[in-house]
Amino acid sequence: MFRWFIAFLIIMLMGLQYRLWFGEANITQIGQLKQQIESQVAENERLQMRNRQLEAEVMDLKKGYSAIEERARSGQGMVKEGETFFQLVEPHLQNNEN
Repeated sequence: MFRWFIAFLIIMLMGLQYRLWFGEANITQIGQLKQQIESQVAENERLQMRNRQLEAEVMDLKKGYSAIEERARSGQGMVKEGETFFQLVEPHLQNNEN
């Protein structure tokens, strides 16, 4: 009787070990899922920071004209009345290989 009980316990242990290493939710899959969670958390943090920046930009555009003016100047190349626009261009260097 005692031998059957020991054999039963060994079989149960082997079954549990099989599930642990080769089953549906095995150790390898758990490690992979942890890595995916870490990368997703990092991506979420990056996107949350981007959202905060965009929210701040929207609030600035709603409340003040300085942001609108800045966008018009940098994006559209606009100038105020009475201002003179100067554009400095660096000369292209040509290689003389003759």
